[in-house]
Amino acid sequence: MGRLVKKTVSVPVGVNGSVRLAVVADTHSQPHPAMGARLAELAPDAILHAGDIGDLTVLDELARFAPVYAVRGNIDTHARDLPDVLMLAIAAPAPLRILLTHSAVYGPKLRAAVARMAKAEGAVLVVCGHSHVPFIGIDRGLTVFNPGSVGPRRFTLPVVLGTIDVTPAGFKLAHVDAATGQTWLPP
Repeated sequence: MGRLVKKTVSVPVGVNGSVRLAVVADTHSQPHPAMGARLAELAPDAILHAGDIGDLTVLDELARFAPVYAVRGNIDTHARDLPDVLMLAIAAPAPLRILLTHSAVYGPKLRAAVARMAKAEGAVLVVCGHSHVPFIGIDRGLTVFNPGSVGPRRFTLPVVLGTIDVTPAGFKLAHVDAATGQTWLPP
């Protein structure tokens, strides 16, 4: 699985009592030209990058909008300071433990080692990248979220990013079309 880093994140609660996380993955050094506009519109409290960053200046670009928490992907061999797995604890408005890693699924199923680690760490949400396929599902009692890729288009897959809205009632996951800013739903 790789090196696990645990981090408790104290994200300021917004006026409406919620926290918004933007989630990106698979930028491959070339984030969509409208990514900055989308992040400005979303006004996230923090940004998660689920790996395959490419040129690390991408993280600097993201940091213009909010604090960034990132993991290394399979193309990020040069990013020795980034962990392979990051355990995030969002303290407010409702406690949420997120396991962030690049490669967590095989098809729609969580890899056994990832599920074991997430459960051992008390995570309820696994956020990953790698496949470029936007996905929201439940496996082995854990919610799985792949924001899709906001980098170069792969095959006919959409170019999207994700959001995690944390409220006192729980969390809500969504995908956003990188070009239009509209909510993206599978066909």
